[in-house]
Amino acid sequence: MEATRARILGIGAYSPERVLTNHDLEKMVDTSDAWILERTGISERHIAAEDEASSDLATQAGRRAIADAGLSPDDIDLLICASVTGDMPFPATACFVQANLGLKNAAAFDIAAGCTGFLYGLNLVQGLIRGGAYRRVLLIGGEVLSRTLDWTDRATCVLLGDSAGAVVLGPAGDSDSGILATRVASDGTKADLLYIPGGGSRNPASHRTVDERMHYFKMNGRETFKHATRNMAAIAKQVLEDSGLGLEDVDLLVPHQANLRIITYIAEQLGVPMEKVYTNVQRYGNTSSASIPLALTEARQNGRLKAGDVVLMVAFGTGLTWGATLLRW
Repeated sequence: MEATRARILGIGAYSPERVLTNHDLEKMVDTSDAWILERTGISERHIAAEDEASSDLATQAGRRAIADAGLSPDDIDLLICASVTGDMPFPATACFVQANLGLKNAAAFDIAAGCTGFLYGLNLVQGLIRGGAYRRVLLIGGEVLSRTLDWTDRATCVLLGDSAGAVVLGPAGDSDSGILATRVASDGTKADLLYIPGGGSRNPASHRTVDERMHYFKMNGRETFKHATRNMAAIAKQVLEDSGLGLEDVDLLVPHQANLRIITYIAEQLGVPMEKVYTNVQRYGNTSSASIPLALTEARQNGRLKAGDVVLMVAFGTGLTWGATLLRW
């Protein structure tokens, strides 16, 4: 059988009800709405309820994507969850989601590639569907990043939010839509720019790790910005070259929603006008692996994403990891 591209059959997203605004943060930490807006472009973010874990958000998004694809849970033969805020060290968060959704015919596992997790998943699913191993794959990016935040650190606690986004993928067949090109990359020598030092086998939870605040998100913002902008621009150009298309063919650029300054810089580096760039970081903050599928869902809902559009997605995250995917909707 001739190899076929993977295409998105359905899409969905979920964000918790609670919204934390910059004005709310002014009462919690030494910051201001103006300071946050100037440096990040973020106005508000969604925060999970006390009884909500990553699998709960992912379940909601996955259920909506399956329904949008016109499928039933029995049709899904593989579930992949991209997350760095899983419910537990093990088992995989995907296994909890599998149980919640009743995906009795699916294998399930997690990807931990940070903010690039969703694009790592697309890269993997493209190969699996091309090879004929699976026909209906549910890919979810879901995070409860608020649980990793040090609410006394104004440099980081304003950045992150909680959400999930999901897609169902299957063979494109004779359709013109689908993934046209995809690449991922990493550089583990820069792992200490963006990490949580405590809680793993190197620094297992103890009184010391708690006292030294090792279970919180740590970031070297200046160096992360430098590597993020350089690598995202480079890999975006590579996938365009792989596809034989040019920037003039791109209808919509959907970057990882980390920071409005990074998004604007990437658009400038690529020569893409901001009217062709989708942003919702203002309302959600950085939701890591959830940010691109959440943005895609919104873009389709509000008419920014239409059948036949060429969409360029690009992301960067902990690892360090980065990636880009070009698809026709």
